[in-house]
Amino acid sequence: MKPAPFAYHRPTTLDEAVAMLAEVAPLEGRVIAGGQSLIPMMALRLAYPTHLVDINGIGELDRVAVEGGELVVGALARHVRFETPVEPGPTGRLLARVAHNIAHFPIRSRGTMCGSLANADPASEWCLAAVTLDARLVARSRSGTREIAARDYFLGIMMTTLEPEEILVEVRLPLLPADARAGFYEFSRRAGDFALASCLCAYTLEGGLIARAWLGVGGAEAHPRRIADAEAALVGQPAGEAAFRAAAEIAAAGIDPLEDANTNAAYRRDLVRTVVRRALEAASRDAGV
Repeated sequence: MKPAPFAYHRPTTLDEAVAMLAEVAPLEGRVIAGGQSLIPMMALRLAYPTHLVDINGIGELDRVAVEGGELVVGALARHVRFETPVEPGPTGRLLARVAHNIAHFPIRSRGTMCGSLANADPASEWCLAAVTLDARLVARSRSGTREIAARDYFLGIMMTTLEPEEILVEVRLPLLPADARAGFYEFSRRAGDFALASCLCAYTLEGGLIARAWLGVGGAEAHPRRIADAEAALVGQPAGEAAFRAAAEIAAAGIDPLEDANTNAAYRRDLVRTVVRRALEAASRDAGV
């Protein structure tokens, strides 16, 4: 199939893009960067934007930088950019592991982190990373700039607090402590498919015990989220099989699982139990420590 007709706009500055989107958003106008989700939906007539505002000509949005203890990722930073660590600590190593699990190379070479966050697919690896690492999302509109905490951003399946006239211009990921151990694991039926469940985690140790923990689950619910009870179960425990299995059980019991024709609630809970344990095991082997 072919997309429905639309008008194409290619601004060269952010101010121009914001002004243009303000005009066309009420007419079903959409922003496009990588287009790896939007274009297929248009081709299948699942999306009918009447205007596309292409932001690829705005050079200031193509950046990845460390600023004030945060990794700042602009709206044009492609997935492939993270396949090698973008900073030398555990955050860079973790994002590299995550990036290699996103779809296939042609998609990674065009798709963007901010585009993935704007699309808000429950299985998105970057959405899971943003929630688990307490990211701040920066949106720009003609009314100004606002920051949205990742924990408040996701509302449901492909639903967010981003307004139609706002452009997600960057995401700010707090850097993990230098001594943190981080892990990621996801399960999909075939390589490159959407994950049915995934876990991103990190922890620090003091005196051989877990002092601080980050643990998020994606793909299994309507949107990714941190599992606070599982994090609490890890703190104060030795980093080993007993603690990892206990946290995995808590995470599996605590989700509100998605169901479909091929995947019932019990199956998804079992997947969560497995991906959490394996992500924590991966963190225990984090070679950067």
